[in-house]
Amino acid sequence: MKRLFNFILLFLLITFTLCSKAFAEDVFKITSANFDTSNSIVVLTALDGTASQIMPNIKLVEMDNPKRVYFDINSAILTMPKQDWTFNSQGIKQIKISQFDTNPNIVRVVMYLDEDYSASNIKFLRIKNNIVLHFKNSICQNNNYFQNTYRDEHSSSSDFYEYLTVTTPAIQQPAPQNDIAGQIQQAFNSTMEQASQMLNTRERKELRLNTKYYIDKITPKHNAVLFNGFGSVTLEKPMILTNPSRIVFDMPNTLAAMDIRNKEYKINDTDSVKVGQFVVNKARVVIQTNNVEQYIPIYSSDNQSLLIANKDRIEKSSLYTNTGDMIAYSHKKTDDKTSEMTLSFNHPVVHGLDRTNDKLILYLYNISKYNDYTFKNTFANTAFSNASVTLLPNIGMKLTIPLEVNTLVSTYLGADGKTIKVVTKAPKTTAPKAAAAKGAVTVPVIIPPGKRRVVIDAGHGGTDHGAIRDDTSEKDITLDVSKKVEDMLKKQGYAVLMTRPVDSFVSLADRVAMAEKFNPDIFVSIHVNSSVRPEITGIETHYYHQESLNLAQTVHSSLASAIDSKNRGLFKSKFYVINHTTSPAILVEIGFISNDNERAQLVSEKRKQATAKAIVEGVNNYFKQLK
Repeated sequence: MKRLFNFILLFLLITFTLCSKAFAEDVFKITSANFDTSNSIVVLTALDGTASQIMPNIKLVEMDNPKRVYFDINSAILTMPKQDWTFNSQGIKQIKISQFDTNPNIVRVVMYLDEDYSASNIKFLRIKNNIVLHFKNSICQNNNYFQNTYRDEHSSSSDFYEYLTVTTPAIQQPAPQNDIAGQIQQAFNSTMEQASQMLNTRERKELRLNTKYYIDKITPKHNAVLFNGFGSVTLEKPMILTNPSRIVFDMPNTLAAMDIRNKEYKINDTDSVKVGQFVVNKARVVIQTNNVEQYIPIYSSDNQSLLIANKDRIEKSSLYTNTGDMIAYSHKKTDDKTSEMTLSFNHPVVHGLDRTNDKLILYLYNISKYNDYTFKNTFANTAFSNASVTLLPNIGMKLTIPLEVNTLVSTYLGADGKTIKVVTKAPKTTAPKAAAAKGAVTVPVIIPPGKRRVVIDAGHGGTDHGAIRDDTSEKDITLDVSKKVEDMLKKQGYAVLMTRPVDSFVSLADRVAMAEKFNPDIFVSIHVNSSVRPEITGIETHYYHQESLNLAQTVHSSLASAIDSKNRGLFKSKFYVINHTTSPAILVEIGFISNDNERAQLVSEKRKQATAKAIVEGVNNYFKQLK
């Protein structure tokens, strides 16, 4: 009998242990809840359990007085304290996350809504071990919610950041989750070591999770590349690079999946694309092609996918299935410099965007009709009075908006995909505040009559090191050479403006604004080149506008004669600073930091002095030709 009792006891103990183990494995441990107010996203992250097991259990329950909805996550426990968040936009007032029950284990998420917000706009997504709640705006028909799709200005990493009000004590999370790298990488189940290296101490303290777009798939197509993900896509003004010829698109507040980063995808026989995580919350798309000016972004109507395509070779029929009409037009002037054009359609629109120095072109690929009389009357005597529409048979239509040089442009897509808004901001007439900051310069107000005015732009600076090899930074070489050029020119009687006289960061837009205020005769930007091929050496000079060609030829000829390095010639390039300045402007690449021998020369006093002297002689020869 005793042996039987012991056997039964052992059997029960084993059974209990196995059941407990099975139960523990099934528990979904929610370790953190991260938020993004700019795109109304909440990410619930779990370390254990299988996400596919819990998704079928999620059902929204609607309640009134006050208006709210909730859902339960079964077999789940919180390893973080109960958390209440207060929203101030997007139709969501408050979110509460709590352990509703422990027998069985249930986590409850309650969302308090505005009275006019529909629960049908709450969408559930799953990314690996994460539950993602996306709150779409239900009032999009009134154009109250727009997603920024494009902007001329290049942002710092925190430009889009918004914050929630936390009404309970802060979440006490494990150490790796206290910084932006930990939050982002854990939210998307990636290793965090790489992202941690991108952050300095200040950023770790200040930033919050704010991924507006998550790229999880890249599909190369003939003459195009398709990006799929979730969130809302924003692009900054593309950059043109040379040697090799490339066009670069930055996506602010975007995270690229680890398995698609830094892989080369072939677009056609000659063109290819790579995607990298430029900084922790900015993805960079680099297309290597000789047709840099042909590639434009094409946005889907839901802004969840993006096609970057050769505008002249893309098959338009593959972009859409239904066509619509442009049915409404409006204009709004928010201040003396800012104007808004709003276009409405009766069907979600697929559109491409081509930004040149003096115009914005929108390709409305699936729009076939509009009212020319109403369009012209709406925008008469506005900043868009010269805008014109061209019908493109079997394609759609092209909207061309002429712009004053240095005008800033942003575009927006309505959440329903049926509205496009174009916002333009006229150039500043005064020097930006940033010019008075530490390390910047104050533009001289009085210039003696007859003096030639020259702007010297030392590339990069401050946190922007430029190209780096063996602890040698491009920013240091360019500043040293620029100072020597400044000193020589001033001794010869020129009025000279340095965009950065010290090691400080000055944005591209601020460099241009400072130059325009100075009203120079010429603009010279000094840079150092780099290549993945260490054997490459040489000097090259870039220009963009035709009126800059003579300056480029003259300065380059002087450099080529004075510097013992390969003459790589002249290039027409769409660099921001030479594209946006109204005076003759050039950008000189004075050598390759990636070549060991040339780098040793570039840091030497002899090479710096010779380079500066050659640039000054080129400037002198240019002005002699004008007399």
